Amino acid sequence: MCRNIKTLFNFEPPATEDEIHASALQFVRKLSGFNRPSQANEAAFNRAVEEVSDAARRLLISLHTHAPARDREVEAEKAKERSRLRFGGA
Repeated sequence: MCRNIKTLFNFEPPATEDEIHASALQFVRKLSGFNRPSQANEAAFNRAVEEVSDAARRLLISLHTHAPARDREVEAEKAKERSRLRFGGA
């Protein structure tokens, strides 16, 4: 699992197009091994990002849960605490 890809489902407010695109970009970067593709690969890379974005958007729309929506700020604080416990620091 790529650690930079964040969970986007069941948040209030819902994930934005920018967040979906950023996750798709990270996923394609991980799969391809390219941070930035060469000119020869740029069209394929960009097409893959768009296709993954579309698939992610469809997935998020189709998922259902009875759990209450999560708060982004609360989840961010939990992540900071996990990081502090894992890596140390004040």
